[in-house]
Amino acid sequence: MDNPEVVRLIAIAFVMGVGTILPAFAIGKIGAKGAEAIGRNPEAAPKVQTAMILAIAFAEAIAIYALVVSLILKFVE
Repeated sequence: MDNPEVVRLIAIAFVMGVGTILPAFAIGKIGAKGAEAIGRNPEAAPKVQTAMILAIAFAEAIAIYALVVSLILKFVE
C-alpha cells in the first residue's frame, strides 16, 4: 500500500462502486414508489410520472458526478 498508484486505483474503484450502486438503488426505489402511486390513483398518473422522471434524472446525475470524479482521479496527477 506504499505505492500511490495502488491507492489511487483503489480510490477510483471505491468512487465508481459507491457512485453507481447507490443511485441504482435510488432509481429502483423511485420507480417502485411511482408505480405504486399510479396504481393507487391512476388519475394522477401524468403528475406522478413527471415527478418520477425528474427524480430519476437527479439520481442518475449522482452517478455521472461519480464518473467525473473517478476520471479526474485517474487522469489528473
